[in-house]
Amino acid sequence: QVQLVESGGGLVQAGGSLRLSCTASGRTFSGYDMGWFRQAPGKERETVARISRSGGSTYHADSVKGRFTISRDNAKNTVYLQMNSLKPEDTAVYYCAARKGAAYQYDYWGQGTQVTVSS
Repeated sequence: QVQLVESGGGLVQAGGSLRLSCTASGRTFSGYDMGWFRQAPGKERETVARISRSGGSTYHADSVKGRFTISRDNAKNTVYLQMNSLKPEDTAVYYCAARKGAAYQYDYWGQGTQVTVSS
């Protein structure tokens, strides 16, 4: 089992920045690929960014590329999402999730943290 707790969400004006954190407890954090996802009201959940177990490989959705950066610190059991140049359309509940590898589903999810970007 892996328990995930997100933090860092809040209300920010367009153009501002936030950094989300997701801290894991339970099994060895470095053994899991991690991802950030978001879901806006009335919309399907979408992948925001992913990072491999070592942190050596990352993926960012086109909608956030150049503005958001995923990173991880395995010594702190934490994955981050640095969000810059925020837009109102980034408003959503953001979730982190863990999976054993690329061939696996994301089995472990956090409770989510709200990000609201005002125009």
